[in-house]
Amino acid sequence: MNIQQAVETCFRKYVDFSGRASRSEYWWFLLAYLIVAIVGRLINQYIPIAVILVVLLPLMAVTVRRLHDIGKSGWMILIGLIPIIGMLVLIYLYVQPSQPGANRWGSSDALAS
Repeated sequence: MNIQQAVETCFRKYVDFSGRASRSEYWWFLLAYLIVAIVGRLINQYIPIAVILVVLLPLMAVTVRRLHDIGKSGWMILIGLIPIIGMLVLIYLYVQPSQPGANRWGSSDALAS
């Protein structure tokens, strides 16, 4: 998956908190978000706020789907509320490889499409 496919997929599935998201889908979407936010900040100080409002729901959905992909519940996203340690744990989880085969949230074959 490339950056364009990841962004298209995440905006197409912006309210889909079920299923799975590959590691590349998650990280490409996050990179695209960061690039737009940084460039927007260079243009005007209020553009990143608009970017956050547009990207918040798709980012949450892809994050939950990413946790599903490694076999974890989407509720694990709440670990991020624990200062520093929570974010480190989540980053560790996000970089884990996809769980092969099927799990409670679907098949890994669906990630290829």
